[in-house]
Amino acid sequence: MQVFKFGGASVKDAESVKNSAHIISNYKVDALLVVVSAMGKTTNLLEEVTKAYYHHTGKAFEILEKAKAFHFNILSDLFDDHNHPIFDEIANCFVEIEWILEEDPQDPFDYLFDQIVSTGELVSSKILAAYLHHIGEKSKWLDARNYIMTDNTYTEAQVNWEKTEEIIRTEIPSILDEYIAVTQGFIGSTSENFTTTLGREGSDYSAAIFASCLNAEYVTIWKDVPGVLNADPKWFEKTELIPELSYTDAIELTYYGATVIHPKTIKPLQNKNIQLNVRSFLNPETTGYKNQEHKCFTTCPILYL
Repeated sequence: MQVFKFGGASVKDAESVKNSAHIISNYKVDALLVVVSAMGKTTNLLEEVTKAYYHHTGKAFEILEKAKAFHFNILSDLFDDHNHPIFDEIANCFVEIEWILEEDPQDPFDYLFDQIVSTGELVSSKILAAYLHHIGEKSKWLDARNYIMTDNTYTEAQVNWEKTEEIIRTEIPSILDEYIAVTQGFIGSTSENFTTTLGREGSDYSAAIFASCLNAEYVTIWKDVPGVLNADPKWFEKTELIPELSYTDAIELTYYGATVIHPKTIKPLQNKNIQLNVRSFLNPETTGYKNQEHKCFTTCPILYL
């Protein structure tokens, strides 16, 4: 069993969605669960919506329209039939934000943030699942909020591992026998069914949570670079790939400044000795997989110092 995670850059436009879908088709090996982030800069845009709403600037609906237009443009490029059910599904997601905005804010900012910003992941995962089905893959959309149970610490929710593991192990394996499961990163749910978010690097963390609970063989995070580099290529012309890192080395590097893979993502994988790969969605054929005991990263994962 394997988990793929696609970040915002890998689904930032229609061509990127198509590319990610074809990677899923071409590189799936067995039972597969896909975790997807919000598209492009959607999280930032929905955060602006939340701030405008909470601070009564009068621009919340205007900013929300930008987010809606962005997603419907992608839908129009992906599906020739504009009567496809996915158009209504996405519209309904944004209607839920509009319902919030129609009333004066009564709740704390962090709570509102989670209810509004989480829509980005819900929308992107629905679009990817629909497109996979469109190209002939048996896909099933899953709501991560039905599986990742958390406390009420909005914007930095803590996972209730006992409940989460019980639900995931009970319900998801049978789905994976028939479908590619597509779900969201970054989000969970309280016992009262309020949406929560998991904080920094939340989508990678979600992939690790699902992988740990399902005893996955490995997790693959798809990035826009070929793997772990000894420096950030945005700042240095000459960089070298690091083929492998142990869990301990990876955590130590993040502690001293590496920012792409967060320690909270690594720990659940370390506990189950699950391999973490990072591959390029721009050149997916350039890397392969190797099993190395007690290795966190193989085949050139990305980790900037």
